[in-house]
Amino acid sequence: MVLPMRNEQSVPRSGTYEIDPAASAVRFRTRTVFGLFPVRGTFGIGRGRITVTDAVEDSAVDVTIRADTFDSGLRRRDRHVVSADYLDAAGHPEIEFRSRGVTQSAAGTAELPGELTVRGVTRPVTVTVGAVVPDGERLIVEGAAVVDRYAFGVTTAKGMTGRRLKLRLTVEAVAR
Repeated sequence: MVLPMRNEQSVPRSGTYEIDPAASAVRFRTRTVFGLFPVRGTFGIGRGRITVTDAVEDSAVDVTIRADTFDSGLRRRDRHVVSADYLDAAGHPEIEFRSRGVTQSAAGTAELPGELTVRGVTRPVTVTVGAVVPDGERLIVEGAAVVDRYAFGVTTAKGMTGRRLKLRLTVEAVAR
């Protein structure tokens, strides 16, 4: 289920929620060839967990994305991106995001400050939460982030391949 981004947060009940990889998606958008052409696609989530605590600001998120699931709809490009030139999925099969807290931005939105690990390089990344929708035993969370690939040492084809990826996340998780 994909919901449009909304600026609303509902506090779900405390507990641990296992992310459902089949119902969740990481979508990206970037540009290529000197920023002229848009490239869109997805990554698949391998596994993950959302832990909601009574003190919501102490909640945690752990997500693992499979690097070899990069899909832009162009097989040749996809094979190149998962190669050692970019993601090196053979040597670093997982991309990980970990957050140990929820903060409120000046704009009033919830944020997940965390660490993203790509190709063995860990850097800070903040996910802005667009919506949190409790739905019975399920929890639907939407978010967005911008990732600078150069910060992770992925510098192949400077100028020909977009430097920043804009990510949109839709995550469904089930209470354990």
